[in-house]
Amino acid sequence: MKNIFSNIKGDIFGGITAGIVALPLALAFGVSSGLGPTAGLYGAIFISFFAALFGGTSTQISGPTAPMTAVSMVIIAGIIAANDGDVAKALPAILIIFLLAGLFQVVLGILGLGKYIRYIPYPVVSGFMTAIGVIILLTQILPSLGYYPKEDVEFVSKFKPQAEEIILENILKEEAGEGILVLEDFKQTISKAKLITPEEIHKESQVLAGKETSGALGAIKAIPRAVNNINWLELLLALATIVIIYGFKRITTKIPSTLVALIVVSGVAVAFGLDYRTIQEIPSGIPQIKWEIFTDFSLGNVTPYIFSALTLALLGAIDSLLTSVVADNMTKTKHKPNKELIGQGIGNSIAALFGGIPGAGATIRTVVNINAGGKTKLSGMIAAVLLLVIMLGFGPVASKIPAAVLAGILITVGIGVMDYKGIKAIPILPKDVKFGSIKLSSEVLIMFIVLVLSTFWNLVYAVGIGMVIASLMFMKKIGDLTAKRSDVKSLNEEAWSDEANFPKNLAEEVFIKHIKGPLFFGYTSDFQALSLQIPATAETVIIRLEKMQYMDQSGLYAMEDVLQDLKTKNIEVLFVDLLDQPRYMMERIDIIPDLIPEKHIFKTFEECTNWVKENIKDKN
Repeated sequence: MKNIFSNIKGDIFGGITAGIVALPLALAFGVSSGLGPTAGLYGAIFISFFAALFGGTSTQISGPTAPMTAVSMVIIAGIIAANDGDVAKALPAILIIFLLAGLFQVVLGILGLGKYIRYIPYPVVSGFMTAIGVIILLTQILPSLGYYPKEDVEFVSKFKPQAEEIILENILKEEAGEGILVLEDFKQTISKAKLITPEEIHKESQVLAGKETSGALGAIKAIPRAVNNINWLELLLALATIVIIYGFKRITTKIPSTLVALIVVSGVAVAFGLDYRTIQEIPSGIPQIKWEIFTDFSLGNVTPYIFSALTLALLGAIDSLLTSVVADNMTKTKHKPNKELIGQGIGNSIAALFGGIPGAGATIRTVVNINAGGKTKLSGMIAAVLLLVIMLGFGPVASKIPAAVLAGILITVGIGVMDYKGIKAIPILPKDVKFGSIKLSSEVLIMFIVLVLSTFWNLVYAVGIGMVIASLMFMKKIGDLTAKRSDVKSLNEEAWSDEANFPKNLAEEVFIKHIKGPLFFGYTSDFQALSLQIPATAETVIIRLEKMQYMDQSGLYAMEDVLQDLKTKNIEVLFVDLLDQPRYMMERIDIIPDLIPEKHIFKTFEECTNWVKENIKDKN
């Protein structure tokens, strides 16, 4: 505990800043999920506190995130639709999934599986993150236009015949379950059918209308109708929110522009008494455990939800550990992946008990915390406490926030979460796959497949398919390269004997790094630790690349990160025997010549040694 209180001032400021940033996002993600703003707040409070307390990344701020909310939204919509559109009726099943997801994460951490997250290739992550952005953008178009399909009477009425059919089918299923011989006795069926009210038919029609327009594909189908039924006030509120979020960043980044937009637009709407749609009411009392979650908690009832829970668990693990890597790079520390999974699992499990939506490590909030001075677990716990205080003290005030404002916030989140680094690289990546006469880049192909499948089908299936394709393509490339080089020379340490003549007096000034084999997505984290191997006395690093036959996109960016890190430390880098494929990749994103000029690339180690003798002086 002593370590937690070693940076109290910085952690208090970092936690408060991160909590302020988290507030509008928690509300927006809660509304987007379908469970309301309170669920978003509860998720942010409990996950942030307990993931920080038990996790393995000291500076991580956790809570609802865009990827977790996007998947939760699909799960929630499906279960609510299966329960006749009744959220209260569907809630126990939804929370069981969230609870199981947290427990699965704890198990993943205990089994030590956190270290395997690094084997997810960059194109898969890139396609997935871009898909999350697309999903958020598409699903927020309708609320930003002030169009809600369930409230469109003309649209809902189209589903009336189907609704009547479903209600009659349910009656027949009930009678079959009660042992009534339906074919022999239609009198009871007819009498029950006569008792069906227009309200029941309308409610079922609304459920069908909501299902028809849910998800990215449903939103696309509904856009033409939404455009013809625009609520101009709601649209103006959403646009004002977006303008302020982007515009205020140009003035200062010290104050979260998202919070400024939330306060300003909501304040104007309330002050002028505008007739706008508000978010659901936020309770001001102490959060209560949802005991109803345990009423149906049995093996038979839980089994259908296991895959959905595992989906959330794996996604949360990936999301959190990627953020942990960002935190490591900023703080020059090393997180504990398995402990982090246990912390995230505990946080998600407790959040589910109180009705909160699941979450993960949040990159933006973590970066804000670090920049504001946060260094220990205390910062994440303070962020959670701040959100709890705001909810208890200002719940009724927050309930007056326009729904369009949160839609505008989510649109900026969707734009921001896309992987622009991967998108920009599309034109320059090598085209190494042939489909007849058409040549494509395997990295771009994987990214595109994951993007499309994630957006219009299933996020986790898409990642799995992307992983399989990436693995198969990687194995083929490595197999081809190994076959070409197998009769040339063996890949062992005897091949490095030419270093025997290197000047012994420069051993402290020059560090030699050997890369043995391809630099690909499974090796990047080890390679990124290069700077930690370099002695404090070294001012030059020689990287021998004659045995690095292949570099993929993940390896390319890992190389870029390492070289930029060495450059900031004023350490000069020399390349020896750089092969064609890695050189081509590095030239595409200007590692050569921006970070490594041509004069620092040598064909042989002997040439490099001569340069060192002429340019490096023995400090001793």
